[in-house]
Amino acid sequence: MVTPHPTVLLTGFDAFGGETVNPSWLAVQRLHGRQVAGHRVVARQLPTVFGASVQALQGHIDRWQPRLVLATGLAANRRAMSLERVAINVDDARMPDNAGAQPIDRPVVPGGPAAYFTTLPIKAMLLALQDAGYPAEVSQTAGTFVCNHLFYGLLHGLREAVGVRAGFVHVPPLAVMDLETLVAGLALAVRVALTAPMAGTAVAAGAIS
Repeated sequence: MVTPHPTVLLTGFDAFGGETVNPSWLAVQRLHGRQVAGHRVVARQLPTVFGASVQALQGHIDRWQPRLVLATGLAANRRAMSLERVAINVDDARMPDNAGAQPIDRPVVPGGPAAYFTTLPIKAMLLALQDAGYPAEVSQTAGTFVCNHLFYGLLHGLREAVGVRAGFVHVPPLAVMDLETLVAGLALAVRVALTAPMAGTAVAAGAIS
């Protein structure tokens, strides 16, 4: 299905680790249906599960054919919105996912590149967020849990796509950043991601078997 208007796909995860809510989903859900820079926002929840999260994401991409995909997830130890620079081809879970899987030292995509770099203009997004007073940072690691797994799968799936921007943002807990602030910050990040000069393609580095 192709929508009549250009689309932004935002994703957040369901709750995990004994929590009852996930701020990544609460925030993107609030943006669902909005218009940002002439694009309609579609928000979808993904399971915190290795494999299934990427499969679900690819289904949403196939359906909506978005111009921008911004995936989000919770990082309990972060104090700011973290704009992720790189996804690595490693699953190394410190705890089981919501399906009980706990892969150790396993590639996300066997034989795939060691890493992909975001195609979002993260420095422009960072400057805009900080200028507007939102706590924000560029992060050099998305970890090795489901967030990084999804981030890598997203960029791998779009590696040959033309004109589609994609990346990942980790959000802090609601005790650190309230939901209204988080929603407003993500809305600004989406606007800049759509309008700032393109960061480049999903550049890959190396390969792992």
